[in-house]
Amino acid sequence: MAQCLLSVHEFLQDSFIPQVAAMCSEEADKLSRKNQLSFCELVRPFCRLSTEVHMRDPSNQLHVIKNLKIAVNNIVTQVPQQAVIRKLLNDVVSASQPAEGLVPNVITAGDYDLNISDRSLKASVPWYNNWKDTFTELNKSKFYSATTAWFESYRETFFQCMPASDHEFLNHYLACMLVVSSHEPEPVEQFLKLSQEQHRIQHSNDYSYPKWFTPNTLKYYVLLHDVSGGDEQRADSIYEDMIQRYGTQGCYLLKINSRTSGEVADEQIPDPWSQYVQKNSIQNQESFEDGTSPVVSNKNLEHVISVDGLEHSMKEALSNNFKAHPLQLDQLNDFSGCDGLDNSKSVGLVNETKKSGCGTPHGTCLTLTDHDRIRQFIQEFTIRGLLPHIEKTIRQLNDQLISRKGLSRSLFSATKKWFSGSKVPEKSIAELKNTSGLLYPPEAPELQIRKMADLCFLVQHYDLAYSCYHTAKKDFLSDQAMLYAAGSLEMAAVSAFLQPGAPRPYPAHYMDTAIQTYRDICKNMVLAERCVLLSSEILKSQAKYSDAAALLIRLTSEDSDLRSALLLEQAAHCFINMKNPMVRKFAFHMILAGHRFNKAGQKKHALRCYCQSMQVYKGKGWSLAEDHINFTIGRQSYTLHQLENAASAFRHILINDSKQPASQQGAFLREYLYVYKNVCPQSPESPLPQLPLPYINSSATRVFFGHDRRPAEGEKQAATHVSLDQEYDGESSQQWKELEELVVSVVNRGVLPPNFQTTQYCLGSNSDNSKFPLAVVQEPITVEVSFKNPLKVPLLLTDLSLLWKFQPSEIIQNSVGEPKEPITNDLSTKGKCVSDVIGTEEISEFLINSEETKIARLKLFPFQSGELHILGIVYNLSTTPYIGTVDGPASSLPAGKFTSNGVSVRGRQDLEIQGPRLNSTKEEKTSIQYGPDRRLDPIIVPQMPLLEVYFINFPTGLLCGEIRKAHVEFVNVSNCPLTGLRVVSKRPEFFTFGSNTAALTPLSPAASMNCSAYKTVVTDSTSGCTMLTSSAAPVDFGVGGESQPEVIDIPLTDSVLAPGASVQLPLWLRGPDEEGVHEINFVFYYESLEKQLRMRHRVLRHTAVICTSKSLNVRASVSRSNTLEDEESKGGNMLVFVDVENMNTSEAGVKEFHIVQVSSSSKNWKLQKSVNPTKNKDTKLTSRERVKMCFKAVRCKSSLDAEPSSERYTFGDIILGNEQIISSTTPCADFFFRSSLSTQCKKSPPAATAASGKSTHDEAVRLIQKCSEVNLNIIVLWKAYVVEDNKQLILEGQHHVTLHTVGMEALSSPQKQEQPEMVLLKFNRPESTAVTTKPSTEQLSNLIKTSLHYPESFSHPFHQKSLCIVPVTLVLSNSSQADVDVIVDLRHKTTSPESLEIHGSFTWLGQTQYKSQLKSHQVFSLQLQACFIHTGIYNLGTPRVFAKLANQVTLFETNQQSSMPALIVINNA
Repeated sequence: MAQCLLSVHEFLQDSFIPQVAAMCSEEADKLSRKNQLSFCELVRPFCRLSTEVHMRDPSNQLHVIKNLKIAVNNIVTQVPQQAVIRKLLNDVVSASQPAEGLVPNVITAGDYDLNISDRSLKASVPWYNNWKDTFTELNKSKFYSATTAWFESYRETFFQCMPASDHEFLNHYLACMLVVSSHEPEPVEQFLKLSQEQHRIQHSNDYSYPKWFTPNTLKYYVLLHDVSGGDEQRADSIYEDMIQRYGTQGCYLLKINSRTSGEVADEQIPDPWSQYVQKNSIQNQESFEDGTSPVVSNKNLEHVISVDGLEHSMKEALSNNFKAHPLQLDQLNDFSGCDGLDNSKSVGLVNETKKSGCGTPHGTCLTLTDHDRIRQFIQEFTIRGLLPHIEKTIRQLNDQLISRKGLSRSLFSATKKWFSGSKVPEKSIAELKNTSGLLYPPEAPELQIRKMADLCFLVQHYDLAYSCYHTAKKDFLSDQAMLYAAGSLEMAAVSAFLQPGAPRPYPAHYMDTAIQTYRDICKNMVLAERCVLLSSEILKSQAKYSDAAALLIRLTSEDSDLRSALLLEQAAHCFINMKNPMVRKFAFHMILAGHRFNKAGQKKHALRCYCQSMQVYKGKGWSLAEDHINFTIGRQSYTLHQLENAASAFRHILINDSKQPASQQGAFLREYLYVYKNVCPQSPESPLPQLPLPYINSSATRVFFGHDRRPAEGEKQAATHVSLDQEYDGESSQQWKELEELVVSVVNRGVLPPNFQTTQYCLGSNSDNSKFPLAVVQEPITVEVSFKNPLKVPLLLTDLSLLWKFQPSEIIQNSVGEPKEPITNDLSTKGKCVSDVIGTEEISEFLINSEETKIARLKLFPFQSGELHILGIVYNLSTTPYIGTVDGPASSLPAGKFTSNGVSVRGRQDLEIQGPRLNSTKEEKTSIQYGPDRRLDPIIVPQMPLLEVYFINFPTGLLCGEIRKAHVEFVNVSNCPLTGLRVVSKRPEFFTFGSNTAALTPLSPAASMNCSAYKTVVTDSTSGCTMLTSSAAPVDFGVGGESQPEVIDIPLTDSVLAPGASVQLPLWLRGPDEEGVHEINFVFYYESLEKQLRMRHRVLRHTAVICTSKSLNVRASVSRSNTLEDEESKGGNMLVFVDVENMNTSEAGVKEFHIVQVSSSSKNWKLQKSVNPTKNKDTKLTSRERVKMCFKAVRCKSSLDAEPSSERYTFGDIILGNEQIISSTTPCADFFFRSSLSTQCKKSPPAATAASGKSTHDEAVRLIQKCSEVNLNIIVLWKAYVVEDNKQLILEGQHHVTLHTVGMEALSSPQKQEQPEMVLLKFNRPESTAVTTKPSTEQLSNLIKTSLHYPESFSHPFHQKSLCIVPVTLVLSNSSQADVDVIVDLRHKTTSPESLEIHGSFTWLGQTQYKSQLKSHQVFSLQLQACFIHTGIYNLGTPRVFAKLANQVTLFETNQQSSMPALIVINNA
């Protein structure tokens, strides 16, 4: 149970106190009424004695009585009605509410923090660790007070209204005060009249109420004297007469009213009556006068209990439902006279109210001296009058008890039967179970024992009281008088608990038996309730909270909702106060209590119970329980006109993940909208409320700056740019950023500006939102908001728009010079035309189906520059009649068909986005800090140019290496001219806008006639494979030099594109060499003529998606020619082998390929002619065919003479068709330079100049390696014949092969890397010595080129001369640019016998070794003689040639002849 103001002993003592009646004359009542009080109300605050009092028990032992309290009430003879009592108790509970504005008491129980008190005290110790100590601390704390004041008020009123029953005497009157005023003409006669009236009420059969303890009731005569208006001598004279007549112990002179009500007191007089009077002023009943009956309904009159108590009301009790008044305490059928609620004292309380208002001051004619006089009067009455009377009565009853013990049980039983003639002891079990089946006469010995026990209990003699109760209990049980027995059991248990020193434990089973008897046998719920209230308080004091809770719950029933609610609430507090708090049981029983409070009409208490239980259920995943509690809280709050609390409760139902069915959710939503409509009176001045639905995923909000992408029109295809339909790709975003940084750095001479900010058109959760984004005047801002409907019913949003605040630029100031105030489109803004500043788009209807996530795109149109802050969204929320299973998307329904079903509420939701978690510094890592997210705070800059790019006839599919010509249209759609147009791409080899000289050389007629992309010249078909040369520099094609090949300037007239103007430029495309789908990113960069401070440039993005198919694969290799016939080509000749294979499998409709031209491009070499043995010009390739071609390459004449730094390339064209493609012009040279040189730059860094400290060994190696370098580029130009839609098309293309080294094969397309086989892992100790670079064997063999000149066959007459001598010339050629020392060794290398057989038996004549030095590129001839002795075929390639650089020591051997045997045939002539 909750903590109470009174201790358990104080509560039990105050529940049963001596009752004293009071009868006043009219004059005495008038004296009291001067203070707005009756006489009983006047003395009530002073009825507790401030000192200990003493009396003698029957054994003449002195008994001390502490803290004694008496009750003084008017005599009321009318039986009160049940409705009055129910109304009184209901009003008492209603008037007692938790104090508002105080800090709640937070109790920590387990994992819960509960606000269950109305006073401020925080438990200092965690309750789940040391519950008992903390509870004791709270108990002893002076700050801790009642937590359920309404229950205590109910309990106090309940005990005051207890009926005076015949089976017990605790509420019977022990004495009667007769009060007469000293102003009476004959006070003594008035005393006599009052005494006679009291005697008539007690002993006449006309009155059954009130009940009197003894026949000879103590009468105490009080003379009331008004000090301010009376004759004090006369009063003293009358009092002397009274002493002579009644004795000093039977009368008293009480002087009051020492001042008049009009006087102003010198000191502040306290008002001790307010706490008593206000409790009784809560009901506005008419006061009951003696002999009058209150006006009640006939139905209530039928339940008035009979006077003699023997008759029973046979009427049905009022049904306890919403129509009946919820103040019914118990059922009224089957009552005995003693069981009913006479509530005489209750009526007395009502009478004493006398319509006095709560705010009326009391005791205005009394001084502090008068207070002391009244306190002294009660003290004298109790000590001199009441206690001696009680002591005397106890002695008399004790003497009877002693005399009874001397008789035998049988004789006593016979005497008892003789005295109790009206009692019929032999009854059936059914009759004995009936409480009215056995009644004792007032003189019955058993009742005398009970009467003595009650008297002892009232004067706190609990030992003797327990003994008497125990004795009476046995007698009553033997007689099967269950009502009497239950009463004795009840009081015996209380007496045993209150005994000083606790000689015996509290007999809880006595109480259980009494409760069961009252409830089940006697059918008296009032007495059962009294037992429960007493026993539960005792159990709680012993920390037996579980037993107390079970006891309280046992008495809850359907007959009284108010009682059930209060007891369930106390049971809940028992659960929370246990050693191990049962928090969920507390919450559950608080829910039950709230339900019963609601049925009882106690709306505020019901709401409080539900709110307290919500603390436990909240956030634990019990969504259905939360929904029920919140719904009830919302309903109760709305009933109590707490509209904001109601709206908050309904809001929680809607925002939690509800598991309710759709119909229930729809009901919740309608209730919420209805409540919210009443909370927010939609006035234009009031701010918009925050709505809970639908959910908004703020972090998923995206902002797009600019116009929407225009769709393709015919052959025109707009640049893809950026749109909200594109998903974020981190890798792609980084590529765009790098491209933009590249072009900006090129424009700014290789350096990024310090305030550079990457252009971001679409901001989302993945973008960098740390800086303020930039938007442009008159360009829309689109905000994409993600809505989620958590409910199973659709939501209809109407008039949906963005909420914003705009701060104009500082340039725009008012006349005073101060900045303008922010402008907002909030409804609270008055007198401002916001549409001229920011245009706001509004969506008229937006339907979100059940449990659907849907995005809305809302637009703003800025018309001024400044700072814009997008705050949130504003809309009308309503439901639709379109409820049920929504199979298809709701957006498919026709627009305008969604009619609002019921209430519509206008409100807003704020867009609050949390920035990214900071984690860079140590402080940020150790704490939780978030960076800014400024995607909703764009800065509006002045107008800028706006470029749109259209691609005309842009292909989507190409063959690998295919050349296609398209056009690009640039349109300036803004009002500002643009300049500095550039395009940047990571794949510059994919496209070209042409070279600087392209405009100067018009296309040939043949090219325009055949729609060829190349510049062609018709040649004579009979001329064969001819070679034509031309030259070009990479700088002319935007490659090389200091410029970046990725950044290309787009040629515009005067470099400016005027507003509204457009220009078309040709664009050549080449299919990438790799098969598959390629995404190629372009960034078009442009600037405004007027330089802006914040936005210096703009970019337009485009992603081209090209699908390439296989075409040709070109393999090429180069080797040195062994023949030196062409003496013109100083430095030697080379053979170029080109192998072309058709890789196409006809999936693209390709019929055949024709190789129309093979061109070379190099600074040093050029193709001279085609070595074609068959003389067949036609090189046609069908599917999977291969052709091999051989070409002779010679050094360019200018390559030896010109300086090495020359950047001009020589193009040599070998024409295999009917027309020459000029390979040194656009587009052939463009793609060659872009593809070949860009790959060179990526793969091999530029060679640095030799440093002065470089070793000579490295120089030698470099010279040797240079001998093998060729750097010859082969361009294979082809045509493909494609059949498409029954039409034959001719496609053109080119492939590039770069030959770097002699003998190394090169490919046109990169070879796919195969997975290496798994090998064992080997561990080697690293060598500490530095590894010296050595040239490879191939590079060494190329240092000296050797050639043998001899006759292929030689005839010799061996029969004439046995030795055949053949002259042989050995030609040595220096391939390097350095001087070389050469050694020729003619000795056979005899390594094995097989070598002799292979070489044959011939020998060289003359010297066996020759030494010589060859200058750079020098050719040297050495005349040798070979001697043969037999005919046969001989290999002359046996000379071994060694070479070394002139200034080096290391000797290298050349092995040229090992690969090409020099065979000679010797014949016999």
